[in-house]
Amino acid sequence: MNAIQLLLWGWLLAAVIMFLLYLLQRAWQDASIVDVGWAANLGILALLYGLLGDGYGPRQALVTAGACLWSFRLSAYLLFNRVIGKEEDGRYQTIRRNKGDQAQAFFFWFFQVQGALDVLFSLSFLTAALNPRPGLSVWDYLGLSIILVSVGGETLADRQLARFRADPQNKGKTCRAGLWRYSRHPNYFFEWLHWWAYLFFAVGSLYLWITLLSPALMLYFLLRVTGIPATEAQALASRGEDYREYQRTTSAFIPWFPKENAK
Repeated sequence: MNAIQLLLWGWLLAAVIMFLLYLLQRAWQDASIVDVGWAANLGILALLYGLLGDGYGPRQALVTAGACLWSFRLSAYLLFNRVIGKEEDGRYQTIRRNKGDQAQAFFFWFFQVQGALDVLFSLSFLTAALNPRPGLSVWDYLGLSIILVSVGGETLADRQLARFRADPQNKGKTCRAGLWRYSRHPNYFFEWLHWWAYLFFAVGSLYLWITLLSPALMLYFLLRVTGIPATEAQALASRGEDYREYQRTTSAFIPWFPKENAK
């Protein structure tokens, strides 16, 4: 199956999955499931490309395994830590209040846009998986190393935050433990780092430049749209001055040494 056919099937699959999740959202009155769907769809698309693509077999297997490891770990984390047994994410509660009777129409298209974004981001998987260059090289092992480091870092950050939140004494406080001492959003940083892996898997392909789209888009969304701005607005509303102090002392994104005694 060629690249265009794979993308069309991928878009159809993502659209159907997001429609089903939209119906689940209507039943649960909880749009947080869209984040789980966004993450899981990327692994499903990687599997589609890995099973039906015609790239160099061993590299295609590495790309598929790496993408699925990242995708299904993240989607499982979001499902069990942000959806099941939890209140709807504050971002979606705000949308539901502001949109009123138009909320469901908004969420229908919002879910579909997330599915389309899955297809757009999955171009990195497709480009890497269809890379025809024979043999595995240092570039492929570098790509695999980036995936392992990024998934490991994101998992560690999530566990440190979960451990902090599980202590009742920390209610209303800001986590500064472990990686959170060096970045206000280490989970976002490692999520962004993950997307660079596919550039190295794609070395030798005429379409390597396509793999730059995903890290660029992810950086834009994290820094300007749905990532850090929304998360920090929520944190300031709930933690006030404690979070403002955290902002003054701690790097927003790239892990770095904190500023001690910042005014």
